[in-house]
Amino acid sequence: MAQTPKNHQTRTEAIGKWTVRIRSYQLGDAYICTVDNVSPGAVISRSTAETRADAESEALAQAKAAMA
Repeated sequence: MAQTPKNHQTRTEAIGKWTVRIRSYQLGDAYICTVDNVSPGAVISRSTAETRADAESEALAQAKAAMA
């Protein structure tokens, strides 16, 4: 049986001069997070963790490193 994503959350945040969109959701027992640059919407980083906070923290750290 396919898993259905739930507990979606989306917000924007500034990283340096860039505005990024942080999307996270729960899939089964894990949280998935993606960070993209709002315009043009290219995904910068992705992360999976047991909690939303951990997934977002890891994805944001990867995005900051990629944008440095």
